[in-house]
Amino acid sequence: MPAVRIIGGGLAGVEAAWQAAALGVEVSLYEMRPGRATAVHKTSNLAELVCSNSFRGDKLDNAVGLLKEEMRRLGSLVMRAADSARVPAGAALAVDRVRFAEAVTEAIEAHPRITVIRAEVPSVPAASPDGATAVVATGPLTSDALSEDIAAFVGARHLYFYDAISPIVLAESIDRSKVFRASRWDRSVWTSDSGDPRGDYLNCPLTAEEYQRFFEALVGAESATVHDFDSERFFEGCLPIEVMAHRGRDTLRFGPMKPVGLVDPRTGRRPYAAVQLRQDTLAGDHFSLVGFQTQLKWAEQARVLRLIPGLEQAEFVRFGMVHRNTYINGPTVLQSTWQTRTRADLFFAGQVSGVEGYVESAASGLLAGLNAARVAAGLAPVAAPRTTAIGALAHYVSHAESSGYQPTNITFGIMAPLETPPRDRARRKMLIAERALGDLDRWAREIGLRGALEAAHG
Repeated sequence: MPAVRIIGGGLAGVEAAWQAAALGVEVSLYEMRPGRATAVHKTSNLAELVCSNSFRGDKLDNAVGLLKEEMRRLGSLVMRAADSARVPAGAALAVDRVRFAEAVTEAIEAHPRITVIRAEVPSVPAASPDGATAVVATGPLTSDALSEDIAAFVGARHLYFYDAISPIVLAESIDRSKVFRASRWDRSVWTSDSGDPRGDYLNCPLTAEEYQRFFEALVGAESATVHDFDSERFFEGCLPIEVMAHRGRDTLRFGPMKPVGLVDPRTGRRPYAAVQLRQDTLAGDHFSLVGFQTQLKWAEQARVLRLIPGLEQAEFVRFGMVHRNTYINGPTVLQSTWQTRTRADLFFAGQVSGVEGYVESAASGLLAGLNAARVAAGLAPVAAPRTTAIGALAHYVSHAESSGYQPTNITFGIMAPLETPPRDRARRKMLIAERALGDLDRWAREIGLRGALEAAHG
């Protein structure tokens, strides 16, 4: 049977490889690291997480939580590894990033139908005479050479936006006398020995005076130099904290420093503002600052962030930094099967395809890998129902307004609406989720997918 070539060993690439191999296709997975490094990767592991360690919400009343459940039902390797490397994060799914990447790498390298090739691919794979298909899943850090070739292939200059990643602090350097452990609204998935919610976050409470001092220092801090800074375009879901701060004094208090759902046990009141620290490793020795992406110079980060109560003596394991994310204009290039409009044998997946977020990237890889395997086997590609989260995401990326397109997360707003939606918002979300899972199961059976995946993955 003709093979599938996958370019990129990130979340989308490994998921595409896993799905294609599960359908009996031989897969070649190309990853340029460690031979060709990037500005932010630290290891040679596949699926290394370079930004947050959070996969966001994990409940069915949240669109990304629904997407996760759909992926679990479709035999997702990324979800299996994430669940196995889970760390406390309230109602969200966060992982020990090292254990997660190691689990994915071990599974991929052990698969008998997947060959990992550590080499850079500098151009879009040409059409193969033997019927092989290709998936470009190089992620946001696509190499310059391949970026230029992708731009030539799509017929226009490739798009990009700048992304910033959050700092990580050493746990033992946090002043525990000034912080408190809690999850918003007590929504903790981990409990103490007594059975009470333990609280999955460390919270640094700020008074109005402390917040004002922090705000003034932040807006006056010096940012790192960014290439093409004058034309920078940040994705709204990943704005650096200093960019948010410049939008207004209280922007942070309604964003990453919002105190809602939190009560300081020492005062019995909600703080004026709060910074949440999320556990970054299973050992609990590292914590990341939630929502604190930044492009400040490292010395400035240390100075400003140490104004946060509890972080006065913080030791930084990693400072925040900025990198360029490359992506194509999905609506002009892709079909809802993740195929390109001009070549049925070529697929794009992951952030380079025009999605935003770890889960969305892996989900696009799941369908791209499935369809690349089907096309290689002489079968027609399939689009998931628009009533499902995974199908709605594919439809949006391929059908949204192309003018000014930005990478998108999954939301209930891009899913097909209910015919008779109830007025209660929570009930409406649950009905959408129930319909999605029912339609997903029927679709998987219709295309003969569930049996193949269950046999391959146990």
